[in-house]
Amino acid sequence: MNGYLARPVPPAALDELRATDDAGRRPAPRTDTEGGAPLRCCLRRSRPGERTALVSYAPLRRWAARTGADPGAYDEQGPVFIHAEPCAGPDPEGALAFTHAHRTLRRYSAGGRILGGRLVAPGGFGSALREAFDDPAVEFVHVRAVEYGCFLYEVTRG
Repeated sequence: MNGYLARPVPPAALDELRATDDAGRRPAPRTDTEGGAPLRCCLRRSRPGERTALVSYAPLRRWAARTGADPGAYDEQGPVFIHAEPCAGPDPEGALAFTHAHRTLRRYSAGGRILGGRLVAPGGFGSALREAFDDPAVEFVHVRAVEYGCFLYEVTRG
């Protein structure tokens, strides 16, 4: 979408989360009988019969470890659905996922500090993302579900 890149949970992090999640727990994979879980590994909804796991993920903590930033009190972890085994990853077209529902967009600086947030109604995702990246201090944006507050994915300038 207009020069932005959706970043799922990175493959190396997925490998680690499938062994032990960021809360120190071993995942409990299950067969998804209904489908519809928002998968953070491939940025699509699960299909009935797929093996998934609900794991605790700390996106800012992992980002800070790679970059040397210190998100301080903004470091948080929360539940995310992933495939229980490695998958093909997201669509190579890089389309932004899960945009047709209310979402929260959180803006972050290169130092990992929150610069602002915005509740986005269906249909307003593109303009809210453009507004976020109009601020040169914004390094990346986290897309979060409103109903549970869960991290969905990170967006960077493409």
